[in-house]
Amino acid sequence: MKKQRFSAKEVAVIGACAALMVISQVALSGIPNVELVSLFLILFTRAFKRDAFIALYLYVIAEGLIYGIGMWWFSYLYCWLPLYFTARFLKEDGALLWAIVSGLFGLLFGTICSIPSFIMFGFSGGVSWIVSGLSFDLTHAAGNFAVALMLYKPLSLLLECVTRSGIVTYEE
Repeated sequence: MKKQRFSAKEVAVIGACAALMVISQVALSGIPNVELVSLFLILFTRAFKRDAFIALYLYVIAEGLIYGIGMWWFSYLYCWLPLYFTARFLKEDGALLWAIVSGLFGLLFGTICSIPSFIMFGFSGGVSWIVSGLSFDLTHAAGNFAVALMLYKPLSLLLECVTRSGIVTYEE
């Protein structure tokens, strides 16, 4: 199989997507569990497919560099994958659908991230992690739902304009 190389446009798009995720996360870090990363991941995955996957892991690496590597960071290596694959393979569209998906992801985020706690502290430690974070997960779900409901349509139209303009072209 021939090794695929990235064009300069693809490298620029991947970098811009990762940067938007990092900047939005840092900018909203003062508001607990309100974030744009989930919505950006959905939008970028639907528009740029595999390149969004690369941007996601650049975001994860940047998070580790900014906030340090801790148990939470190892969770980031896998916790975004359910959302990425849902956005990649769910063909239906609409702000309400993606708001529900994003809200469910926010609700389940703490549970998904609890896997290291189960490994390190056993069943009771994992369950304790989930229960203690439930209020944050509810906030995360509400924030993700509201953000996606309000911003999915305008941001998806903006991405569509960018891709249709020829500035960025993607086909798979």
